[in-house]
Amino acid sequence: MEYSIKTTKPQEFINITNLVAEAVKTSGVKKGVAIVFVPHTTAGVTINENADPDVVTDILTALNKKYPENDGYLHIEGNSHAHIKASLMGSSCSVIIEDGRLKMGTWQGIYFCEFDGPRNRKVYIKILEG
Repeated sequence: MEYSIKTTKPQEFINITNLVAEAVKTSGVKKGVAIVFVPHTTAGVTINENADPDVVTDILTALNKKYPENDGYLHIEGNSHAHIKASLMGSSCSVIIEDGRLKMGTWQGIYFCEFDGPRNRKVYIKILEG
């Protein structure tokens, strides 16, 4: 399944847990794996705390301290910081499905990570039964 995400900021985390949960529900799969894949080199996906929004702010702040937007990078497009951050987050994640639901920790959420926005982005979700 392909989904569109419109980001609104240069860098942001968008909670897509409900999107993935809905894909699982629609699939009818009761036991298996949900794979989330982001087909972009300046965006990623991660699983982290979704209870306190300050965690996302802290992650972005730490990434920007370590990999600032302008740091003498050679890439001509000027977005090397975004490529680095996307590589650190990764382009995919997998979540176990049990009893037709995502098996996640109490405080966990799945986040689309934008590092070169705002843009129109895509997310692919594949539900595997097993």
